[in-house]
Amino acid sequence: MPAPYDCYLLCSTPRSGSTLLCDLLAATAGAGTPDSFFMADVDPVWAAEWGLPPETDRGTPSHARAMLAAARTAGRGAGDICGIRLMQDSLARLMALIDLAHPGQACDLDRLQAAFGRVLCIHLTRPNKLAQAISLVKAEQTGLWHAAPDGTEVERLAPPQPPAYDFARIKARLDGLERAEAAWRAWFRDQRITPLTIDYDALSARPAAAVHRICVALGLPAPPDALRPGLARLADAVSRDWHARFRAEIRAETRAEHGA
Repeated sequence: MPAPYDCYLLCSTPRSGSTLLCDLLAATAGAGTPDSFFMADVDPVWAAEWGLPPETDRGTPSHARAMLAAARTAGRGAGDICGIRLMQDSLARLMALIDLAHPGQACDLDRLQAAFGRVLCIHLTRPNKLAQAISLVKAEQTGLWHAAPDGTEVERLAPPQPPAYDFARIKARLDGLERAEAAWRAWFRDQRITPLTIDYDALSARPAAAVHRICVALGLPAPPDALRPGLARLADAVSRDWHARFRAEIRAETRAEHGA
């Protein structure tokens, strides 16, 4: 029986577990190799690995078609289903790219189907947006974005620096994440899409079960029982302290505003 989908779109926001989920899906050997092919500034090493076309041709239909073809190939890996991770701030960029390659589509869902075939949208969401914002600020400050369960660094984007509590920065990231989450929900509603929703907390607690849900939806065999996450949660005592401190300061602000 053929699979019901040709592609899935992992719709997410930063620090929601998308790298963990992408790695787990890739480890199934059948659910593609999802990644962020449509970022504004793709790492040249990744671009070469994925076979993306040169940026000198950007803005032309031929470049758009080449980009989409390269993403389909890279996102499939050795399987038949293409996986694509998409942050909310990359959605408009992807739609503009598809417009160049497949003009005249009536809506975003039609654009996705023109570019990728039958598409399943997966909404990876982290309900505790404050914890998500704190995780984002800590990663930006310390330079460490991902680590293995044994503590080995997996992805570092800047030299090590100690984290420092910053109410304004956390508030800005929190507001931005809430806007992005609201924008995803509005987009699903506008496109009449009912996504498969994966909760960050459930993913962290039972990663194999989350991957199983996705594989079932995609019409793929169940993942191996031995499937294990290659990334660890980075939340620690510092994260918990910041969470409590931020909430206390918000309560104090609210009381001050109401003259309490």
